[in-house]
Amino acid sequence: MSWIRAAQNFVSKMICNKFLIFTFMCIWCFMHAVVCNPPTCKTAYIYGDHMVLQREPHGAVLWGYTDPGFTVNVTFKGVSHISKGIPGAFGPDVGVWQVVLPPQAAGGPFTIDISCFDGQGNRSSIQLQDILFGDVWICSGQSNMAFDVKEAMNATAELAASVNYPNVRVLSVKQAESYTPYYDMNSTSLYHLWAKPDPDSLGANVKQGFLYFSAVCWFYGRDLYDIYKVPMGMISTNWGGTPVEAWSSPDVIDTCVPAAAKNKKANLTKSSFTSKSPKESQSREGTYSKLGGPHNDSVLWNAMIHPFLNMTIKGAIWYQGEANTIAPEKYRCLFQAMISDWRYKWYAGSAQQTDPYFPVGFVQLCTSNVPQIGEISNYPITRWHQTDDVGYVPNAGMPNVFMAVALDLSDLESPFGPIHPRYKQDVAARLVQAARVVAYQEKGLIYQGPFPTKFTVDSQEGTIDVHYDNAGSGYVHLVGPLTNTFEVCCSKSTSCQDNDTWIGTTVTAVTGLHSLRMTYTCLGYKPVAIRYLWRDYACTYKKCTVYNQGGFLPAPPFWLPL
Repeated sequence: MSWIRAAQNFVSKMICNKFLIFTFMCIWCFMHAVVCNPPTCKTAYIYGDHMVLQREPHGAVLWGYTDPGFTVNVTFKGVSHISKGIPGAFGPDVGVWQVVLPPQAAGGPFTIDISCFDGQGNRSSIQLQDILFGDVWICSGQSNMAFDVKEAMNATAELAASVNYPNVRVLSVKQAESYTPYYDMNSTSLYHLWAKPDPDSLGANVKQGFLYFSAVCWFYGRDLYDIYKVPMGMISTNWGGTPVEAWSSPDVIDTCVPAAAKNKKANLTKSSFTSKSPKESQSREGTYSKLGGPHNDSVLWNAMIHPFLNMTIKGAIWYQGEANTIAPEKYRCLFQAMISDWRYKWYAGSAQQTDPYFPVGFVQLCTSNVPQIGEISNYPITRWHQTDDVGYVPNAGMPNVFMAVALDLSDLESPFGPIHPRYKQDVAARLVQAARVVAYQEKGLIYQGPFPTKFTVDSQEGTIDVHYDNAGSGYVHLVGPLTNTFEVCCSKSTSCQDNDTWIGTTVTAVTGLHSLRMTYTCLGYKPVAIRYLWRDYACTYKKCTVYNQGGFLPAPPFWLPL
C-alpha cells in the first residue's frame, strides 16, 4: 500500500517531533479501525485492596466498568470468570460488568486479577491485593452510630490496640444526600478506602467528631473476630440527627404514610401513647451542632445505602431513633418496613447472593439530651415501637432481628450530651451476644434480658407476681431500685383509659428462679395493665431493677395488659 510507505517516510523525517509521531500513530489506528486508548477497566469504588468479601455459603459479587460490549475476565485462584460490559444505569457509553465468585471459606489474603478486552487485541488489567473472605456488615444510623472511636471510653487504649486486629477491615463513607439513587461511590465519597485498622483509619487524627469511623461498628466487628477468628469487613455509613425516613426507600415511605393512623394495638389506649409536643421533644433530642443531618425522605438511602446493594453482605446493625422521638407514631411501621425493604433490595441487587432475610441488629434507645427523673417524654414510646410493640426481638413481625438494650447505659457526664453515652463497648458487647444466637445460630446462649410471660394478680392481698421466661434469659437478678420502676394502671374499666392513673409498685421478693412479687394499691380500682421502666431516664449506669443472672443483660421495658 503506497500510502503506508509515504507515511513511514514522512514519520522518519519528522522523528524528533513527538507530537507528529503521536498524531500519525492515531491516524494509522483510525484507518485500521483500531482503538488507540486501552479499554476502560475498573471496579466499583466500593471495592479495593484490603477489602473483605462475603464468605460461604454466599457468593461474593464483584462489579465494575468497561466499554460497552467489551469482555471482562476475572481470575481468582487460577479460575476465570467471564463477563461483558453492558450499558445500564450509567448511560449508553459505560458498560457495567458483574461476576459472582463461587462461595469461599473464610481466609486469605488473596489477589484477584481483572482484565478487559476489546476483541481486537487491546487489553487493560488491574489487580486487587490483600483480599480476605469473611463476613461483611453494614453499620448505619444517626449520631450514636456515627459516634467515633476516639470519643468512646478508653479511646486512647482502644485506638492503640486496633493494630492487633489486621483481619478486621474498615471502610468509612462520607456524609452525602441525594434525591436520586447513587449506583456507586466516587473518589470523594469515602473518608478512607478499605484499610487495616489503626489509629489513622479509625479517625484518631480527625479533629471533628461524629464523622469518621463508628465506635459501635468497630467494637462489634472486633468482638465478633475475637469469638470466631473470621475476617470481618465493617462498613460505616451514618449521619447524626437524621430520621429513619431519610434512610428508607420511597417504597417504605409509600407503605407507611397511609398506615400512620393504624399504628396502635387494640389493647393500648391513647393515654399510653400520648406524644409530647414537637417543640418539647426536639429540645430533648438535642441540638449538638455537629449532628444535624438532612430530614428529607430517602435522601440518605439514595446516597449512602443504595451504592452498596450490589455487594454481598452478611448483615446490618442499626443505631437510630432519637430523631424520630419528635413524632414517634410512624416509627413502628417505618422501622419494620425499612428492614424488610433493605433485605429485599439487597437480595435482588447482589444477584440473589445476600440472604433475603439477612440478620439485622439494632440498639434500643438510651436517654434524651435533657433527661429528668420521672419524666416520660417520647422515648419509652419509641423504644416500644422499635420492637414492633412486642417488647423483644426476634418476633413474628421482625424475624431474624436482634437487639441490644441500652436504656441502662446512661452517661449524664458525656461531653457530647447525655443523648450520646460513651459506653459503646457495652453496646457492642450486647449486640454481639445477641448476634451469636440470631446471626450465627449458636445454641444454648443467653442473649436476652428477662421478659415476662404471664402475671398473677391477687387483688385481696394487693400483689402481682411477674413470671419471666426461662428459655433465653436465665434467672431473674435484682440490681437497682425496687420501687416505682414497675407501675400498674388502676381502672374501673377492663383496659387502661385516658383518665386512669398509673401507680408505682414495690418489688418485695424473688419467688423461685424466674418470678418477682410486688405490692400495689389501687384504692378501689383494679389493676388492668403493667409497665416497666416507662421513662426517658430509666436508671443510672447498669442499675436498672431487673437483669439476667450475672447482671449482664437488662430486662427490656414493656407495656402489657394484666
